[in-house]
Amino acid sequence: MDHTLLLLAAGLAAGAMNALAGGGSFVTLPALIAAGVPSVAANASSTVALYPGGAASAWVYRDGLGAICGIPVRPALAATLAGGLVGALLLLRTPTRLFDDVLPWLLLVATATLAFGPKAGPLIRARFRARAGTVLTIQFLLGVYGGYFGGAVGLMMAAAWGLLSEANVKALNAPRTLMVTAANTVAVLCFAVAGAVWWPQTLLVGLGALAGGFGGAWLGRRLLPAAVRAGTLIVATAMTAAFFVRAYR
Repeated sequence: MDHTLLLLAAGLAAGAMNALAGGGSFVTLPALIAAGVPSVAANASSTVALYPGGAASAWVYRDGLGAICGIPVRPALAATLAGGLVGALLLLRTPTRLFDDVLPWLLLVATATLAFGPKAGPLIRARFRARAGTVLTIQFLLGVYGGYFGGAVGLMMAAAWGLLSEANVKALNAPRTLMVTAANTVAVLCFAVAGAVWWPQTLLVGLGALAGGFGGAWLGRRLLPAAVRAGTLIVATAMTAAFFVRAYR
């Protein structure tokens, strides 16, 4: 069966989602699996395919870069790059069947963090003051998560930063897209060298994601943060449920 239109459409939707709030892999990962790509290779291929769109969004948002929870961009970027390398190497050593079992739980963690982060944030900030070392450690772990899974890492970053600061999702778009792109840069290199990428399918998704990345970043400057968050949460919840059914039916 020809999956060209499916993969192009998935890439377009995912590129826009990543530019708005993250979570594009909730769309591309199931699309690649539906096109016959094994789950570990699908995850690696999804990361590669979404990379150009994410880089395009980071370029559009470049004027909005600022400190992350009081930490300058450069040390946060270094921590993310290191974490991305560790995560990518871990993924390449994970058996496909094990990844199939872990995948829905990773999606659930991302979705729950997005859903409950805004309510938990004020409580955490009232009792805990994040120091530089803590923020950088969290950013390293987010980089590991991004390099290993990729799916919803943008959501995880936005949610984690929201727990430690009062900035809204829209204000975090610029640093989030840069950090996701940084983690993915290392992962893309590792996956390409290891031969884990299914290139024909990846190129189709990437073409759609490139267009979606520009369009989503344009929309992101005009939509209300609440609307962006609500739409992303709906998609995340639906895809998480679908992967639980797939893994445990």
